[in-house]
Amino acid sequence: MSVKERKERERASRERLIVATARELAEQQGWDAVTTRRLADRIEYSQPVLYSHFRGKREIIGAVALEGAAELAAAVRAATAAAVGPRERVYALARAYLDFAARNPAVYDAIFQLDGGLPYAQEDTPEPLKDAFAALLESLGEVAGEGVHPGLFTEAFWASLHGLATLTRSGRLPPEDTEPRVELLVDRLAVV
Repeated sequence: MSVKERKERERASRERLIVATARELAEQQGWDAVTTRRLADRIEYSQPVLYSHFRGKREIIGAVALEGAAELAAAVRAATAAAVGPRERVYALARAYLDFAARNPAVYDAIFQLDGGLPYAQEDTPEPLKDAFAALLESLGEVAGEGVHPGLFTEAFWASLHGLATLTRSGRLPPEDTEPRVELLVDRLAVV
């Protein structure tokens, strides 16, 4: 292995460590606790080393969002692949989405709530974000209904899931009613 390859591998490893540490700290203490000083202390590198990878917290949030979007897409696809029939796929998608949001609140916020400097719904949207939407569209497009644009239906269904996730987490909706809400959403919105 050349010196250049070794340095590139070490750089990639440091970057993964920074992102993993930021995620861990955000999940434990919230995004306000994620500072370059605290990250540098935790990973035992200087702040200039962090800045050689990311210009600041915003870019770190963006990196966490991209990683989280890939994980969300994988979770949705795994859940829907195991389901038989359109209704079951949509229900599995909704449960996987809400479970991901509940298990990974800081990552979910990085993807959908915080400014990570990432363009959404544009030509230059990063591939992991496009793929997360595609994972939803794969199951929701088939139940959009005649004359309904599959992408628009997916956006509306996703917005409903996002609302359920954020309102439940903030305590504005009681968590014990999540299942009936998901059933209602699937049965009333999806044409199955």
